[in-house]
Amino acid sequence: METLEDRSRMAKISLPGEIIEEILFRLPVKSILRFKSVSKPWLSRISDPSFTKLHLTRASAAHRIALFISAYDDSTRKRHLLSAAHDGGPVTHLMTLDNACSTDITEAEHLNGLVLFTCMKPYSDYDHAQVFVVNPSTHSIFKLSYPDFLINGKGRVRYSFAFNECTNEHKILMMRKLSEPKKTEIMIFSLSNYSWRKISPTAVEHPVGCLPGHLTLTRGSVCVDSVVHSTMLSSSSLNILRFDLRTEKLSIFSTPIVPRNQCILKINGRVGVVCHDHLVESNKMHMWILYDYETSVWVQEFIRFPESLIKLTGPILFPLEVNMYEIIFSTSKVSGNVMSVPIYNLKRRCFKSLEFTLGHQFPCPKTMKLNQIKYYVESMVPL
Repeated sequence: METLEDRSRMAKISLPGEIIEEILFRLPVKSILRFKSVSKPWLSRISDPSFTKLHLTRASAAHRIALFISAYDDSTRKRHLLSAAHDGGPVTHLMTLDNACSTDITEAEHLNGLVLFTCMKPYSDYDHAQVFVVNPSTHSIFKLSYPDFLINGKGRVRYSFAFNECTNEHKILMMRKLSEPKKTEIMIFSLSNYSWRKISPTAVEHPVGCLPGHLTLTRGSVCVDSVVHSTMLSSSSLNILRFDLRTEKLSIFSTPIVPRNQCILKINGRVGVVCHDHLVESNKMHMWILYDYETSVWVQEFIRFPESLIKLTGPILFPLEVNMYEIIFSTSKVSGNVMSVPIYNLKRRCFKSLEFTLGHQFPCPKTMKLNQIKYYVESMVPL
């Protein structure tokens, strides 16, 4: 029979720090955060930046991912930011944006468990976009302030999420194309010190043949190996604009891709471009993947769509996100309180449906429209 002395002796037994960390690394972020209140040593251990970095590395290797979702409710005219398990199921409400509009342009980019979400009015020169950085794992949200040192004048703005692997810094790149005077401003916001920094015009080397006021800013970008990539259109070809965070230099390289309705994505750690025009006529999309930047080696693949899916969704169908070998598409169907999203498997070359269950906070699910959906890795990166 166990005595009080036995219990006292067992209570004094402590595990080595390495074993405690190994156990913590295997737990969900929500559980780990609760353990901060166990003791001061545990608080110190869990709050250490090296623990956060190693936890992210382990989570990425174990492929512990979930989904960030942006949806607009026509009945309340509000936009909701949600999260859900990677294989669907109930959604978790993160925040609600009031004064939203169904025609608002939304963009979402993710890096290391953080999501950059942008919401802007169409035809408004993008000067007053709402920009948020969200950690869905910790339910932390940071609203980006607009830099107060910009020169007067309207201009088209694009926000890009970036990560400098050399300095281990998350950054937000803001490019602003002005019509008068014709110039392009480049600003960088660092999540390390929460401040804007303007890139000096003399530090920005504009690519040959591209004048400062003639950079075409398109929607969407991806960060690969500390370089932000976005597309630029010309009359005969599609070009890629690159901004290297390490050197803070711009460059452009051409592609064999004919300009179409396209979006840029990160596909298995590489830059990819998916063209989604003429879907109804051909039942397929063209997908290009950059395998070697130095020699400009691109590999082309096709995604074929069953006629039944096109008839169900219509011609407005474009990719939103890629995770390993799965591509999530934009169109969603609501039945009851269940929202279904089509996913294409690149290995098996077939479609499946991912289903989300909307909660009680959405009394009329049929009025919900999905705008963005992104995978993210479970992360404790602070905001």
